[in-house]
Amino acid sequence: MRRKKTGIFVGIMAACVCMAQAVPAFAAQQDLVGMNPDGETQAETQVKSYLTGENVPESIGRRRPVAVMLGNNISGAPQSGIGHAGVVYEAPVEGNITRLMGIFEDYDGLERIGSVRSCRDYYLYYANEFNAIYAHYGQASYAVPYLEQHVIDNLNGIKMGNLAYFRTTDRKAPHNAYTDAAHLQAGIDAMGYSQEYKEDYKGHYLFAEDGVEIVPEDGITANLVKLDNFTDNHPWYEYDAESGEYKRFQFGKEQIDELDNQQLTCDNIILQYSSCPPYGTDSYLNVDATSGGDGKFITRGKAIDIRWEKDSEWGITHYYDKNDKEIQLNQGKTWVEIVQNDRVDSVTYQ
Repeated sequence: MRRKKTGIFVGIMAACVCMAQAVPAFAAQQDLVGMNPDGETQAETQVKSYLTGENVPESIGRRRPVAVMLGNNISGAPQSGIGHAGVVYEAPVEGNITRLMGIFEDYDGLERIGSVRSCRDYYLYYANEFNAIYAHYGQASYAVPYLEQHVIDNLNGIKMGNLAYFRTTDRKAPHNAYTDAAHLQAGIDAMGYSQEYKEDYKGHYLFAEDGVEIVPEDGITANLVKLDNFTDNHPWYEYDAESGEYKRFQFGKEQIDELDNQQLTCDNIILQYSSCPPYGTDSYLNVDATSGGDGKFITRGKAIDIRWEKDSEWGITHYYDKNDKEIQLNQGKTWVEIVQNDRVDSVTYQ
């Protein structure tokens, strides 16, 4: 885990944050010298991750990520591999529970990722913003037209079964479907999907430059953020000033990655307020992922008001501060919380 800047350094950098220049994640790259198996020196190209803004090997940072649907009710937690996702979305689904979507670029060494659950139509919009290959096991009926029109490259467990996924015996179905790098690759190869980003893809977020800390000016205190808008898992985040990260909790305890029992952390939290009515008399939710709205940006113990808007229906969501300037994220992991418009007041800050 990378070391965070703390103490006096953070104070100095916070004072300079207004002068920090955002750099698109794709902009910077450098060569690091390594050794090949024959003992000869060779340069390994490092690029800026589109997901975290950090330096990563080009073979990872320029391979399209996978966006994996993850169960998040009490039977689906804890998840496996989620701590390695660069970006995680949490959104409400039917029954007052939430479902997660982890976006992974570095997943080759993970024993398993999951449990993998079914698609909801609004998650297709979120996944497409990262030019990701979407991994899911089944879908709600409202997602079928989008999948049939192939608006996004996807690996459907109902159709691909054991080729792209496997089941374990330590949990009961439907909470025992998982995947890993080998299964994902088999599915991608079978479908003939390219693993290279689209030529015109330039990244999603603006990140701070190396060595710069973003501390929002005029932000309210946000050392504790409680999302009681989600009435099943009641998640919350606690800020750790020493590491500069937020620690995540749900169901009354630390949320961990089952692979290593490490608590989940992130550097940035984005609250995206959205209309979430049901589809008519159905229990499935019609979450608005395109119209824009308000929200909050939370990092380094501070929270500011933001607004979000899309550059096109299937394009990227951009987030702007009160001065209509696109926000910069701290380098590191980001959680995006889709908060119901009528439950915004249930989110509290201390």
